[in-house]
Amino acid sequence: MSKRNITVHMKTEKEYFAVNPQGNRVEIDMYNAEEKKAQSPMDLLLSALGGCSAVDAVLMMKKKRRTIDDFFIEVEGTRAEGTPAYYTHIEMKFVLVSPDATEEEFAKVVALSVDKYCSVASSLKSEIGYTSEVRRPA
Repeated sequence: MSKRNITVHMKTEKEYFAVNPQGNRVEIDMYNAEEKKAQSPMDLLLSALGGCSAVDAVLMMKKKRRTIDDFFIEVEGTRAEGTPAYYTHIEMKFVLVSPDATEEEFAKVVALSVDKYCSVASSLKSEIGYTSEVRRPA
């Protein structure tokens, strides 16, 4: 079993950033759409799901020696009313532009990517534990 960690820091009441041990930083904000500077946590969840699935799908098509002229995934989440406004359903549309790939093989690759290989998709079903701590200023 391997572990990963991220630290989320507050910049302002509605602005945060997350950083991993390697120093890679992701900006996060909770502003309304017209003030948006970064993705919200729920946007990031959709991005993580799409990114995870994309990597696996592209690698599998490359392994099949298919030409990839373009590739993208449109990810749309439907959220529950109230709090918490979790995703009740997520739709992913995988689009591959390729002169030599078939619909059938790409459909199989997409299913494997999401249902078997994508750690993010599997994690959406996982148990979440938590602890809390208050530290005093130095």
